Amino acid sequence: MLYEEHYAMLMRVCLRYAKDEGEAFDLLHDGFLKILGNIHKYQVGTSLGAWMRRIIVNTCIDHYRRELRRRTEDLEQAFDLSNEEADAISQMSEQEILASVQSLSPVYRLVFNMYVVEGYSHREISEQLGITESTSRSNLVKARLKLKQLLTEKQVSHGF
Repeated sequence: MLYEEHYAMLMRVCLRYAKDEGEAFDLLHDGFLKILGNIHKYQVGTSLGAWMRRIIVNTCIDHYRRELRRRTEDLEQAFDLSNEEADAISQMSEQEILASVQSLSPVYRLVFNMYVVEGYSHREISEQLGITESTSRSNLVKARLKLKQLLTEKQVSHGF
């Protein structure tokens, strides 16, 4: 029952952090295993959804850390983009926007989600990921630029 009731909300969280739907599904299941294994730590009176969401976000962050240890990758160069039309996002589907976020490099995707979606501060991000606050800020700027580039390209290809 717990799984069925919270599946959709928690899967959306995983999709934002994952590179594709398959990875998101794996993250969701890993997170649910942690939730069920630690259900005795849940404090009655607090929001169950928020408690579960925090576990899922931490599961996604842990996954990123494991992947980072397995491989190293060069950070992409930021591109200086012009603002052609501000209305691109409103004409795109949720799936197109999600696909653009998923196509960001793992570090950009992680910092973008933690800061923009989850509301972490750069200090909290730096502590969670073991990076400096300035690196967190830099990665956020680069993620936004890359996302803007991707969304602009989609806008042009769709003729918006």
